[in-house]
Amino acid sequence: MESLWSRSVEMPAFECLDEDLEAETVIIGGGMAGLLTAYKLKEKGKDAVILEADRICTGQTANTTAKITCQHGLIYDRLIDAFGESKAAQYARANLKAVDEYERIIKKEGIECSFKRLPSYLYTQSDENALNREFEAAKRLGVSAMLMNGSPLPFVVKKSLCFESQAQFNPLKFTSAIAKKLKIYEKTKVYSAENGVLKANGKTVRAKNVVVATHYPFINAPGYYFLRLHQARSYAVAFENCEKINGMYYGIDPDALSLREYGNMIIAGGGSHITGECKGNEFSNIAKRVKEIWKDASETARWSAQDCMPPDSVPYIGKYSKNTSGFFVATGFQKWGMTNSMAAAEIVSDMICGIKNENAEVFSPQRSLSAGAGELCSHAIRSVNGLVIKKLKMPKKSSSQLKSGEGGIVRHEGKTVAAYRDESGNLHIANPNCSHLGCRLSFNSELNSWDCPCHGSRFDVDGRLIDNPSIRNLK
Repeated sequence: MESLWSRSVEMPAFECLDEDLEAETVIIGGGMAGLLTAYKLKEKGKDAVILEADRICTGQTANTTAKITCQHGLIYDRLIDAFGESKAAQYARANLKAVDEYERIIKKEGIECSFKRLPSYLYTQSDENALNREFEAAKRLGVSAMLMNGSPLPFVVKKSLCFESQAQFNPLKFTSAIAKKLKIYEKTKVYSAENGVLKANGKTVRAKNVVVATHYPFINAPGYYFLRLHQARSYAVAFENCEKINGMYYGIDPDALSLREYGNMIIAGGGSHITGECKGNEFSNIAKRVKEIWKDASETARWSAQDCMPPDSVPYIGKYSKNTSGFFVATGFQKWGMTNSMAAAEIVSDMICGIKNENAEVFSPQRSLSAGAGELCSHAIRSVNGLVIKKLKMPKKSSSQLKSGEGGIVRHEGKTVAAYRDESGNLHIANPNCSHLGCRLSFNSELNSWDCPCHGSRFDVDGRLIDNPSIRNLK
């Protein structure tokens, strides 16, 4: 499965690290957040090196729906309740500024990436009160918003909340342009980072500052982000033969669609679930609902993304832990990685340069998580279930009972294994426990992958790593 963005761009290639290295700042991870942080440091007169385990921007940056907006679902009413108006305003300002910063960089560098300013809407077919509260919260925080009955969408909507002058673009056309201005090593996997000393490709890298921008932090201690994040998957399908919708849309009702245009196509997103809890038919459900709106819609691409979800809805941006100096993190962008990546780049580059950032406090990784206590508890229960309870259950099914195209935790030659039978009838077998912390894996029938319900690592049917925090394949 390949996103529209991956189809449209041939990304520049970079050499792998083949010698020891010293650098002022090393950024681990070559996605949007890593590239923007390096770019911002360069603008501020600082050198930075990016180390990317695979190819740059092949992870979540390639699979986003690429909305550049400060409208992050029903966020601002919740943030005022959890953090107070002052800190909620920091979040709003950081993401409003992010939209403007993309436009500034695109104009400065002369990048052709289909950047377009247009309105962003929250819409509902039922919950008008939630939109009313979000409208009032946005006004209190200085965000320009307009509440309206109905919407420009070609189906019945009770109410919508419009944020004007947001934006959308092709993210890989953007990153392919800025990457050429940066120092990057690809196929350079970092296995450890301690006290400014990194080990990658059997080489030693020394740095004054280290930034972990790997989507999900792979370093367990300090920081313990695996206790403070869960991951969620969502799905996107692109269609031709749909009428223009002249904006970006995000439904707040259960299972509502996310919609945006790209050229003559509509990108529809949905089917979100906690990684490791796939129900199946996510792509077909999206397609069915789109064709109920546009009867002549024709599918042209489908892909899936994975998002790191903090319990209080705010990313972790800043010092990796309380007692680490020159060690930074940018993670937990939820489903809003474009503007939060830019916010992270601003905050982390300012911290490295000794500049006070007026919006940094709300994003601090050392903040209290009392506002997310309920979600933290749910995450702990999922972890116990995956680490202990599921392992106590003997699989009812044997590998011989798997049908073609089916995967599951089964009995095989006296052992419990993760097994998948391909369309040719061949059996693919791997360890059933995640190589991160040992959680029992689940099979994702939409993507034919083994997913960890505890922390979100993913593997193909032969046990090869797809998504972190794990850094190792399955046995």
